[in-house]
Amino acid sequence: MHRLTPSTGGIVLELIVEEPPDRDADEYAGSVILCHPHPVQGGTMRHPILGAIAKEALAARLVTVRFNFRGVGESTGNHDDGIAEVSDVAAVADFVERELPPLVGIAGWSFGAAVSLIWHARSASMVPYVGIAPPVSSPLSPALPSPEGLVDARRTFIVGERDQFVDVDRLAVYAGTIGADLSIYKGSDHFFVFKHERLASDVVASILPPQHLPA
Repeated sequence: MHRLTPSTGGIVLELIVEEPPDRDADEYAGSVILCHPHPVQGGTMRHPILGAIAKEALAARLVTVRFNFRGVGESTGNHDDGIAEVSDVAAVADFVERELPPLVGIAGWSFGAAVSLIWHARSASMVPYVGIAPPVSSPLSPALPSPEGLVDARRTFIVGERDQFVDVDRLAVYAGTIGADLSIYKGSDHFFVFKHERLASDVVASILPPQHLPA
């Protein structure tokens, strides 16, 4: 379902909301937000990695919400180097709170992983978070939040050992400082070629407790 929702400064965001097929609403496991990679580098909510995660999440009875950051697709406004984009994540979370089952997780890839983790800190959210290949520090993405700014929550990072844009060792150190799990895919780079299904399965398993996953 194609939807629009307001963000800050008069910005309107484009969303895709998908509900699990052949399920009654009372059977839903909750809602999950997926955040796309860098807008200036071609990232959109329709990237195949996010599509694979959405498919897996729907199979796990999760309502999935993908959206375009400001300046992408039908979302109005302009790219803001990851600053105002945090408000976009907040706006989508507010949309979920108003109109959908409770938010039970958020995941992002690259730029989207960094921005969503900043939202996690600023909102003091305790929903499970999955960050796929977030740069700890990069001129293209905002720096990850300080450990002191994060409340206790279940957090997971997934990265390829050959990532071209992420220093895996630095991410491992950061994960340790915030008590996050870290999964390193042997042989994979930033784009997880031929690993999309495994990645999607791991993301959903990191969000939902095992007893909530489909048999």
